[in-house]
Amino acid sequence: MTFLSSKTPAGAAALILRIALGVIFVYAAWMKLREPWALFAIAIDSYQVLPSWAVELVARVLPWFELLLGVLLIAGVWRHVSAAAASLLLAVFFGLMVRAMAKGMQIDCGCFGPGDRLSWVTLLRDGALLASSLFVTTTAFRRGGLPARARSAD
Repeated sequence: MTFLSSKTPAGAAALILRIALGVIFVYAAWMKLREPWALFAIAIDSYQVLPSWAVELVARVLPWFELLLGVLLIAGVWRHVSAAAASLLLAVFFGLMVRAMAKGMQIDCGCFGPGDRLSWVTLLRDGALLASSLFVTTTAFRRGGLPARARSAD
């Protein structure tokens, strides 16, 4: 089976999920980029995990990274890297959200720009995105989904 082949039900599901994740990353980036970066920085800072200089850096760079990642996922370019990067990024986001919920923090999640309050709904939504991304990533790295040079090394 080639990576995300739609010839099997799992391949078709992975293809649909990869494109859906890409669209979601592009949308999230657009929602952040259309507002001043300082508004996103406030959401990042509310998690209380980064120093001020890193908050500004993340607020300026993360939306552009999300945009690039979304485009790569939609286009199917560098599928192994883009799927793994999406899973890693979503795992970090999910972990930070769980930490904030456990501490009882009443903050914006920052997921889709300002005004998206952290709640059980946002936690379930991001958990579903993480699960979807992990499925796409594991499908990408199955034996049949490895690049030719990686398969020949076995």
